[in-house]
Amino acid sequence: VQLQASGGGLVPPGDSLRLSCALSGVNLDYYAIAWFRQAPGKERDWVSCINSADSTHYSDSVKGRFTISRDNARNTVYLQMNSLNAEDTGVYYCAAKDYTGSYYYTTASAYNYWGQGTLVTVSS
Repeated sequence: VQLQASGGGLVPPGDSLRLSCALSGVNLDYYAIAWFRQAPGKERDWVSCINSADSTHYSDSVKGRFTISRDNARNTVYLQMNSLNAEDTGVYYCAAKDYTGSYYYTTASAYNYWGQGTLVTVSS
C-alpha cells in the first residue's frame, strides 16, 4: 500500500488549499482514510477522517472550514481547506486503515499506512 499526499503550499491567511491523497496497490473502497497534521515542535494531531461508507468526522479546530471527501474511482481522498489561519500551518499526512466498519479512529496508532506528508504554510 502506498499513499501519496500532495497539494500543500504557502498561502496567506483566509485563503484555501485542497490536499490530495492518492492510494496505490489497494482498492480505496476497503479503507478508512484520515488526515493528521504536525506543527513545528508539536505532536501529530488528528484533523479529519472518512470511512468506506462516506461518514466524515472533523476535529473541533477545523470543523466548518475543512471538508474531506473521497473519489473511489480515482482511488483518491481530498481535504478541502478554507479560511486558513496560521494555526493550520504544519505538515499534513494522510493515513489509511484497512477497515470497512462504521467506527472512526482519531489516534495515529490505529492507522496501518502513511503517506510522506505535504507542507502547508499559512503566512502573510
